[in-house]
Amino acid sequence: MKGKFISFEGTEGSGKTSVIQEVRRYLEAKGYNVMVTREPGGILISEKIRSIILDVNHTEMDARTEALLFAASRRQHLIEKVRPALEAGTVVLCDRFVDSSLVYQGLARGLGFDEVYQINKFAIEDTLPDLTLFVDVRPEVGLKRVFDTPNREINRLDLEKLNFHQKIYEGYLFLLQKFPKRIKKINGETSIDEVASEAISEIERIL
Repeated sequence: MKGKFISFEGTEGSGKTSVIQEVRRYLEAKGYNVMVTREPGGILISEKIRSIILDVNHTEMDARTEALLFAASRRQHLIEKVRPALEAGTVVLCDRFVDSSLVYQGLARGLGFDEVYQINKFAIEDTLPDLTLFVDVRPEVGLKRVFDTPNREINRLDLEKLNFHQKIYEGYLFLLQKFPKRIKKINGETSIDEVASEAISEIERIL
């Protein structure tokens, strides 16, 4: 594929979305063709699946159902939006990808890393990001941001107990060790300019 696929990961409130916008502005100013997208979502079908997954009224959702819905959303998004953009030479900045499922459902929900990886290998085949940036923010810091930010959407996962978010954070640290070539950690607890600068430094290495 001609383009570059860069995903951003982190706990709730890590500031990924803001960092992505800063990175987009920088890369576009450098002349790159950039597409920003998100998971779950990014296209009509996947956004509809997102609304089911994150609905605060769906607290009875089974963990395996959740994992399968994320994988289904990911597949459609990948085929319909991400791969065509990469083939066209675009730099794709994606707010979450497969690592979120490995951490949230595989490790935090206790379904098993390998089990969730198998579901997602079926969904993504051989497409993995060229680079994944883990925006490192401790869960208590991220959750404070979530609930202190006016008009921020509060979803079903935000409402989980702190120990669930702690498992997510530990899960990302596990992935950093498992995929050290692909996943790089950046400090998300500094200013947005500093976080974006650190992200850009990592991205420029693969561009």
